[in-house]
Amino acid sequence: MTMKLWLRPTIVFMAAGVLMCGAARAQDKPAPAKPEAPKPAARPAAKPKPEPTESAVLLGQFGDWGAYTANPGGKKICFALAKPSNAVTEPAGRKRDPSYAFVSTRPTEKVRNEISVIVGYPQKPGVDASATIGTASYVMYTQNDGAWVKNAAEEAQMVDAMRKGGDLVVKSISTHGTKTTDTYSLKGIGEALEKVAQECK
Repeated sequence: MTMKLWLRPTIVFMAAGVLMCGAARAQDKPAPAKPEAPKPAARPAAKPKPEPTESAVLLGQFGDWGAYTANPGGKKICFALAKPSNAVTEPAGRKRDPSYAFVSTRPTEKVRNEISVIVGYPQKPGVDASATIGTASYVMYTQNDGAWVKNAAEEAQMVDAMRKGGDLVVKSISTHGTKTTDTYSLKGIGEALEKVAQECK
């Protein structure tokens, strides 16, 4: 499975101001100042989740796709990875975590060229995402912030389409109803997949 990513902003609290008492009359003792309101403790910044490539070794960068290898749990995996060349949200300006497209090979599991994406937000349960390459469309089942090709029999066909195509367009919808369209350039994916195949035979 691909790694999942979250980046949380640090939340900063402002200290409360102190109200000062009015001047007391000359014959009276000065009124004691009200104690300063306690300052709420700042919440610690959430540690950002590691990037998918943080513990991986770059085998080569080919156009918009990088080829990587890693050994999680002592099991060698290889993958090609890209970030979107264009990302659109509807409504516009909705924040989310970074998104990625992967094509992964895991020899110990006898998995080759598994296509997946991370969309950067929890997706609406029971609602499929879609992937389009030219005129070819593929349904992707979703779980949390990930999506995978729903019909495994179409995966090899989709990989072939990615090798020949210009762009991969992934559409999804979040649990809050935000629609996203991520466009990935497919420039260099063929070379990246060849490198992956050489490293993870």
